[in-house]
Amino acid sequence: MAKPAVVVVGADKGGVGKTTVSRTLLDYFSANNVPTRAFDTESPRGTLKRFHPDITEIVDMTTTSDQMKIFDTLNATSPSVTVIDVRAGLLSPALASLRDIGFLDAAKAGQITFAVFHILGPSIASLDEIAETAGFMTGAKYFLVKNFINDTQFFQWDQATYNSYFHRIKDATELTIPKLNEMAYEQVEVSSVPFLKFVANKGINDEAANYSFVLRGYVRHWLANVWSEFDRIHLTDIVGSKPGGRSSEK
Repeated sequence: MAKPAVVVVGADKGGVGKTTVSRTLLDYFSANNVPTRAFDTESPRGTLKRFHPDITEIVDMTTTSDQMKIFDTLNATSPSVTVIDVRAGLLSPALASLRDIGFLDAAKAGQITFAVFHILGPSIASLDEIAETAGFMTGAKYFLVKNFINDTQFFQWDQATYNSYFHRIKDATELTIPKLNEMAYEQVEVSSVPFLKFVANKGINDEAANYSFVLRGYVRHWLANVWSEFDRIHLTDIVGSKPGGRSSEK
């Protein structure tokens, strides 16, 4: 049986697009036929669950009982990948909890595959999070994700500042999520469907929809660029899956 893989997506700063990245990951794993479940820590309302209701459970990751829901079930044969969308302000406390329950030691020992997608905003405060999370990253695959929402500029005017933060953690990998056309993004939000279903012109239950051809094109192009980043880091290999070919739905 393949060892379980846990992918944490988070940031301590809000408004940097964490859930958007989680949604692209779930679409990517679905298209590559990787069995996946997700936990939405935006308790009690939930955000991720609105787009992926069939595989997502809302949890309060600060409670022991909900931590048990996530981590006591990792050794189930299917699904093999668990994606945790960590709400704003909870990344550092969540990593501390993973340390306290022995999860980080298990990852370091190779018993669990652990990956962190740390979504960065353009501010110094957001970049300072890197220093806080560095101590938890031994045994983890650590990805620094520049999410270009709102035409964000990541200190490219000051290369020294940029380098001092992005090169702070050994073996960290940088990922770039391009900006999606605002009207296309808003239409997907209103439709409350995964990006993949929007592109395929389907509703949440696979019923035929009537989305804009133009906006679907923008989402298709953007999603292809995002997935090329996931391909570049060999994400399916990282989570220990050998996909049987990508779905043609996209």
